[in-house]
Amino acid sequence: MRSLGFKKFKKIHMIGIGGSGMIGVAMILQKRGFAVTGSDLLLSPELKELKKLGAKVQIGHEPRLIKNADLVVASSAISRKNPELVFAEKSNITIIPRAEMLGTLMKPYRSIAVAGSHGKTSTTSISASIFNAAGLSPTYVIGGQVLSIGRSSNLGEGNHIIVEADESDGSFLHLQPEVAIITNIDNDHLNFYDSSQKKLNQAFVSFAENLPFYGHLFLNLDDVNIRKIEKKIHRKKISFGFSDANQYQIINLEISEGVQKFQLLDHLSKKLYKFSTSLSGKHNIYNLVAAICLALEEGISITHIKKGLSEFKGVGRRFEISNIEVARTPKILIDDYGHHPVEILATFLAAKERFSKKSICMIFEPHRFSRTQQLFDDFVQVLSKIDQLLLLDIYPASEIPLRGVSSKKLVAKINYSGGNALYATSSLAQKWIEENAQEFDVLITQGAGTISKLNNLIQKKWALKK
Repeated sequence: MRSLGFKKFKKIHMIGIGGSGMIGVAMILQKRGFAVTGSDLLLSPELKELKKLGAKVQIGHEPRLIKNADLVVASSAISRKNPELVFAEKSNITIIPRAEMLGTLMKPYRSIAVAGSHGKTSTTSISASIFNAAGLSPTYVIGGQVLSIGRSSNLGEGNHIIVEADESDGSFLHLQPEVAIITNIDNDHLNFYDSSQKKLNQAFVSFAENLPFYGHLFLNLDDVNIRKIEKKIHRKKISFGFSDANQYQIINLEISEGVQKFQLLDHLSKKLYKFSTSLSGKHNIYNLVAAICLALEEGISITHIKKGLSEFKGVGRRFEISNIEVARTPKILIDDYGHHPVEILATFLAAKERFSKKSICMIFEPHRFSRTQQLFDDFVQVLSKIDQLLLLDIYPASEIPLRGVSSKKLVAKINYSGGNALYATSSLAQKWIEENAQEFDVLITQGAGTISKLNNLIQKKWALKK
């Protein structure tokens, strides 16, 4: 493996170091021998682990740790007015985005990037599990916590690196992987692309064209937007999905007692493979198959693929199931990160599929005013299907509130459309749970903002008594 060419940048400061994309990069840099410093607003468990490795982390943003830095890496969520960023610019310290650093870390490896509007984190995590089962010891950087190891990254000893590629701010164009997966393309993060689906689609074309001429790309041809761009991509393409237009076709999907069984037909080799999973939902079949196809093309045996699938324990906040007891009655609690209407619907359908005879209550925290405004009708359509919905205030994610966009307005439209929604705060939601325990069997906390804190409170308050 080639040495890293930027070794002269020994001291690296990361602004927003605790972010889901940043922490994994920081871990790898620290383990590779760089002196990592960083700042964030909260000290998470992963940041505590990073500090144990020798990194210096400050809570709050001020230039104390940045003064001796050779390089600054900034999260895309950081404001241009951030005092550390302002200091770095005035001090003529090189500043790069997180994705550029990730792209640099990928260069010595056989590099694999997973892109798409939905399913990136799960697909990357499943792929890492399969590669580990095959003894390949991959390095990986993921946007969520892998439950089996409790963190979002790993510095492996092998020749492969598997990373999640983020399209939300166009930063995935900094990556130049040898192999890539595009899971799907949906109408998310359109505010960055001038509210144009066409521009978002074209960004994925540019991402695919970043592959070297000898690289190859896995595409889900069941996806309408991927079909629109497929012919614009001039790289080797390997397709997967339920349609017989795909090289790897998913057939004979059956669901029984929480287990999904399916077959995968390779139309090119005429081989047929059988798989099963305890993961719920059709969306997870796509995620699994993307990872399986990648593994097959990398020469990993079916035995090791199945071993990797069986050892995969899931990703934090991706349909993460726990058990609670409310009013002396056992309940199922599910925590899920999804915040786009398509993701919310996938969670709801997966819960209905797995717990078919049980009533469902979802507590949803909308994420960003711009997304709520842009996809308002889609949110109404999906959230109207939920048995019982509690809607929290919109999590702004550094956005300024938009006039006329609110959770109360969303609740009114959902109920007008035949739904069953209530506006609530975190404390009111807890009170409703206590007073209406008979109304639900399954409770879902859904969203990407602060709702995971509510999930933790619910688990502590109604822990299952032994």
